[in-house]
Amino acid sequence: MLKKYDFDEVIDRIGTNCNKWDGIELSSDPIALWVADMDFAVPDEIVQAIKSRLDHRIFGYTMRAQGWESSIISWLSRRHGWDVKSEWIKFSPGVVPAIAMAIQSCTDEGDGVLIQPPVYPPFSKTVINGSRKLVENPLKLVYGRFEMDYDDLERKLSSENVKLALLCSPHNPSGRVWKRDELERFASICLSRGVVIFSDEIHSDIIYSGNKHIPIAGINSDIADMTMTAMSPSKTFNLAGLAASEMIIPNDGLRKKYSKTLDFIHVGGGNIFGDIATVAAYENGGEWLDQMLKYLECSIDFMDKFLSEEIPKLKLMRPEGTYVPLIDCRQLKLSPLELENLFKDEARVVLNAGYTFGKQAEGFMRINIAAPRSVLAEGLKRIKTAISG
Repeated sequence: MLKKYDFDEVIDRIGTNCNKWDGIELSSDPIALWVADMDFAVPDEIVQAIKSRLDHRIFGYTMRAQGWESSIISWLSRRHGWDVKSEWIKFSPGVVPAIAMAIQSCTDEGDGVLIQPPVYPPFSKTVINGSRKLVENPLKLVYGRFEMDYDDLERKLSSENVKLALLCSPHNPSGRVWKRDELERFASICLSRGVVIFSDEIHSDIIYSGNKHIPIAGINSDIADMTMTAMSPSKTFNLAGLAASEMIIPNDGLRKKYSKTLDFIHVGGGNIFGDIATVAAYENGGEWLDQMLKYLECSIDFMDKFLSEEIPKLKLMRPEGTYVPLIDCRQLKLSPLELENLFKDEARVVLNAGYTFGKQAEGFMRINIAAPRSVLAEGLKRIKTAISG
């Protein structure tokens, strides 16, 4: 019988320097359902691997952990059917630093870097902070889900001197898991203009029934040759605090550019525990992930039913992937700030306001469902009370 992990366990994170809980005003006893990390304990195998290394009691300068590359290769082959070579793999302390390094590596000041809002806010911030031109190719809301606007993409790549396109796959915050034909069309347009693709695939393991994540660089060699892919165990196994991610860059020239920037910034060493956790997660975490995904799907069903029956003015945009879906609150007819304050001040439930991802998500709120269901249920009850008045 498979081991049963307890995702219903409520673990108090307050006082642990936790951004999700300690980073908000606690006097009103809020429920934190915002920052995209989980309130679930990590797999035992990861904890034991870190404890074993702790027992050595010396934590000096470190090299890549033995098995780091092979664990990544095996995971990508098993979970995503993507066969990568060890020389393609480079380290990054996180996906956002990887975006910054890709911008530094592949573009010059003033060059265009394309994003597809509404999207994770560091995409735009990193482009702007790097003195690059922010070019937006907004997603379209079609029959309740976001889709790419290919005509606009072609226009932007033809006229805005775009050198790098940032793809979010699966997409945060829409919860879309892009289909093969969508990715192929996006890549075809980028390749026809000589635009390098940076694909943020940090949520690639959080995929729900009936959907399949397709690494864009795994579609064919031509796309792979123009793509830099960022992945990480951080969202999958709740390891964001260990600052451990991997870059998959098949093209030798792009990889050398990235490596040069990585060496210049001098952040390629990582930390001892991040590497060890990565190996333990990818080698032993599959069963935990499978059970966690089933738990999340039940939470999605629970939330969808609760909203439709108890708060019909709110609608869950049922996610195909990620654990941070959007709630459509437009029927409340509130301004973005009024909506944000309703949740934070009146309901005492902290979510991410949709407008922070781009104006295309105004009227939406992003909720983190990776919490014990009792916590999620209490949050929804508070929201109901606040809206009912």
